[in-house]
Amino acid sequence: MDSAGLTPRRLALAVGVTGKTVERWLSDPGLIPHPRNREDACRALGVEEETVLWPKLITDRVKTGEDREIVRSYPYRSACPSTVWSDLVKDSGRDIFLAGYTNYFLWSQLPDFIGTVRRKAENGCRVRFLLGDPNGEVTRQREEIEGVALTVSTRIRITLEHLERLGGVEGVEARFSSPHDAMNHVSLSVFRFDDQALVTPHLARLVGHDSPLLHLRRIGGDGMFSRFSEHAEELWDRGTAVSVTA
Repeated sequence: MDSAGLTPRRLALAVGVTGKTVERWLSDPGLIPHPRNREDACRALGVEEETVLWPKLITDRVKTGEDREIVRSYPYRSACPSTVWSDLVKDSGRDIFLAGYTNYFLWSQLPDFIGTVRRKAENGCRVRFLLGDPNGEVTRQREEIEGVALTVSTRIRITLEHLERLGGVEGVEARFSSPHDAMNHVSLSVFRFDDQALVTPHLARLVGHDSPLLHLRRIGGDGMFSRFSEHAEELWDRGTAVSVTA
């Protein structure tokens, strides 16, 4: 940056990201930006991305062990930058499957998420929401465990209200997981975006944003991505349809 005569703010303007995003790049050497942002940053700085800016890319690309599908892990879901979620949604073209128990945080953390869902569906992307039943016994039990003001059932109903605002856009589907599967659903959230996924196993008394998260990318047909994806699909197949018509 010194050689190119760029401050963090000027680099951010050149790349089209916020100044805070560039600050995260500088403070976290393990953070790998989106390919488009890496390309723009390298062009602005006049350097090669792998050998100068993000050499970790080389080691990531030659993983051969059983963890090769793990892009990154986070000790807390809240530690995963919102830009990761936004980029995954934005870059998906075929299938977005959001199998969190409430999916509440997506509407509050991602800018114009309802507009993004609408545009994705209108452009042919299948968008699915798998939710817990707000009146179910597992939901009631989880509310007692969490003991927070914004209850699980309230968070589910907020998602349902947003889905109603979509006005029954073709390509947007929603289901409640079956009572038989509710415990499996509440203990594991799977968010799939084409061939990538964000997976959160929920720890005992913690709400979702305090539980760990794995960012996965499909490489083979029987890896971690496929196993979590198949788990979510089974819950979906046994679920009950929810009307999202306004």
